[in-house]
Amino acid sequence: MTLLLKSVPASRGPRWIADALRLFARRPLAFTMMFAAFMFAALVSSLLPYVGGMLQMMALPLLSLGFMVASQSALLDGPVHPSQFIEPLRPDPVRRSALLRLCLIYGVSAVAILLLCDTLSDNAMGRLMALSAKGESAQAEIDAVLSEPGLATTAFLLVTLGTLLSVPFWHAPALVHWGGQSVGQALFSSTLAVWRSRGAFFTYALAWAGLVLAFAVLSSLLFGLLGLRQLASLAAVPAGLMFSTVFYVSLLFTFNDSFGAAGAESGKLTLDTDTDTDTDTTTDVTPPPSPPA
Repeated sequence: MTLLLKSVPASRGPRWIADALRLFARRPLAFTMMFAAFMFAALVSSLLPYVGGMLQMMALPLLSLGFMVASQSALLDGPVHPSQFIEPLRPDPVRRSALLRLCLIYGVSAVAILLLCDTLSDNAMGRLMALSAKGESAQAEIDAVLSEPGLATTAFLLVTLGTLLSVPFWHAPALVHWGGQSVGQALFSSTLAVWRSRGAFFTYALAWAGLVLAFAVLSSLLFGLLGLRQLASLAAVPAGLMFSTVFYVSLLFTFNDSFGAAGAESGKLTLDTDTDTDTDTTTDVTPPPSPPA
């Protein structure tokens, strides 16, 4: 299909979150259970020796695409269920092959980034996780690890490389599934779309940071006034689950604004809310052909 690559204004970033919150409110239990099912599957895969971590990373493109499929279904008052994670793999062997290759490329790249940062920090992240599990009794050891030289630099490198990796993969699974693009074309189109809408993605990130920070401050103040400050950390668990779920719901809106409604070639998707993108330009995208396999 011909893609119309839209220039999304910066003001749209926070609205992606607002639209996702409204859609989440329609099916809060279904979306939350869907995310919980994925987390359970990830936990089980982590128990597998040698390949567990790789499988977790490889599954992330299917996580994002599964939530986009479920969000599209919810917009049409359809069902939301965990089997939508594998729904894109069923109908078309060509697209299934492309999606699996995307998963493999992402998994290998993500693991390579983690191994690099782990080597540079002398496994500081792993040691921090192990010490955190011990609780307050290990606070002195945690402080010692946090004070190690180079930890901040390695953390910055991890965030930077992780962000750079997410750019070509942000829309790529959806472009393969709904657009029928090859792996190379999808990675190119996703990178171009994120770059063209970088202002919107910047405000999107700022809005998420502000939302999480506001919750942390308000919950701390509320539980502090009630004399139940220790419960603030407990409240963070369901809040984190909700925020994570809403984030994945919001991915559909980032795609719709960047390329048009998912499934628009068949005229099946409409939004109930006002989602005028206020775009000023559109561009016909003809990605370069993928190299032969």
